Amino acid sequence: MGRDVAAVTISGEDRRRYRNKVLRCLDVLERMLGESQFDFERSHIGLEIELNLVDSLGDPLMRNADVLKAIADPAWATELGQFNLEINIPPRELGGEGTGELEREVRDHLNKAEHAARGVGASLVMIGILPTLRRSDIGEEALSPNARYRLLNDQIFAARGEELHIDIEGPEPLSMHADCILPEAACTSVQFHLQVSPERFGAHWNAAQAIAGPQVALGANSPFLFGHRLWHETRITLFEQATDTRPDELKAQGVRPRVWFGERWITSVFDLFEENTRYFPALLPLCDEEDPVTTIDAGGIPELGELSLHNGTVYRWNRPIYAVVNGRPHLRVENRVLPAGPTVADVVANGAFYYGVIRMLADEERPVWSRMSFSAARDNLHRAARDGMESRLYWPGLGDVPAAEVVLRELLPLAYEGLDRWGVDPSRRDRLLGIIERRCVTGRTGAAWQIDTVQAIEDSFGTERHEALRLMTRSYTDLMNTNEPVHTWPIGP
Repeated sequence: MGRDVAAVTISGEDRRRYRNKVLRCLDVLERMLGESQFDFERSHIGLEIELNLVDSLGDPLMRNADVLKAIADPAWATELGQFNLEINIPPRELGGEGTGELEREVRDHLNKAEHAARGVGASLVMIGILPTLRRSDIGEEALSPNARYRLLNDQIFAARGEELHIDIEGPEPLSMHADCILPEAACTSVQFHLQVSPERFGAHWNAAQAIAGPQVALGANSPFLFGHRLWHETRITLFEQATDTRPDELKAQGVRPRVWFGERWITSVFDLFEENTRYFPALLPLCDEEDPVTTIDAGGIPELGELSLHNGTVYRWNRPIYAVVNGRPHLRVENRVLPAGPTVADVVANGAFYYGVIRMLADEERPVWSRMSFSAARDNLHRAARDGMESRLYWPGLGDVPAAEVVLRELLPLAYEGLDRWGVDPSRRDRLLGIIERRCVTGRTGAAWQIDTVQAIEDSFGTERHEALRLMTRSYTDLMNTNEPVHTWPIGP
């Protein structure tokens, strides 16, 4: 969840003070890393899911404040658009009893929220991009009434100095302009968190980067945007473009984008925070009262508020997180590449695959990032986003092969062993990774189901596109609530 801010006016002095505070925080972080202050007994995981609100037709419903009031649960919060909500599932030990109950807990949360939402005429949809969104839905008036979102919108457009240009290739190419950041709100994702030690952070981040392409191929669930059929995971390129602060001239100069895969393998978490300060000017230059040097000199644990706020405006697909939890400093990798949905079972299966594979890759004596270029990992992400399970991905020892082959031959066996090492119950392991295997065998991702279903509706009934998307979205919502994995879903309305 993003940090809320008060409504403010930003001055040049604010920016200078903030830059100095970020650099001061960075120095303190370096000191903390050197003093080994991040010890913990067992890794914890966390989960965030973003969802959409729809009305009885399947169209977006701009009532997240009303739905949030009806849910009345602090685990839920608003997101950027008034048709978005987010749930934050409490962290738990990886491999403990809490992991085994994760699927049931998330399903219970969604059931209760759905019941409350229906009382105000809404339903929840867990999907990468809501297919029924139209361009008229993403005006500035659809921003959630939160000062943080307003300030972020203003600062992005002040940095750009011009409208956003969204340009996406695909079977039905899309080119459009926007005068606010609301296109970003179309992107609803799942974020998997993993607590790691400073010594192991680099290996886990590199491993997460290496498997980003296979993750997206397996989990693609965003083929439609504003009525156009585009990439299997359109959310990747849409998010990259919708938060881009660079006009064309800065792109030509090689200025880094704020939605960023990165450009190199790392050895330390410090590398990522240092890159943030070197490459990215502040979007939300708001200072806390705390002096981190004074705090650490007095034996306390600094919040490093400016460093964390700045990090929250650099949208890495695998983002480093510093936080203070129960009075102790805490580092984690936040994996952000996957879309929401289709079902809780699919989401938890995606998480099991991710946690199992990175455990093994991070422990390898000859790690995959010593055998694979960083550019190959980045290219894999975009290939997978364009073509989903139909993509061809590069993997060391295999070359360029179908995505399913990378998963079935190389990564799925690692996931089984990795979950064993985490201490996950074998019956839960087999069920969840069995979902991943069947998705590979059938080729049926959320994106593939959406594409095939819309095609079937249009072919059978001659329905125009928006009505076909409505019918598909209502069918999707019904099937989502059965919690039967997407590879079992029938094609059709």
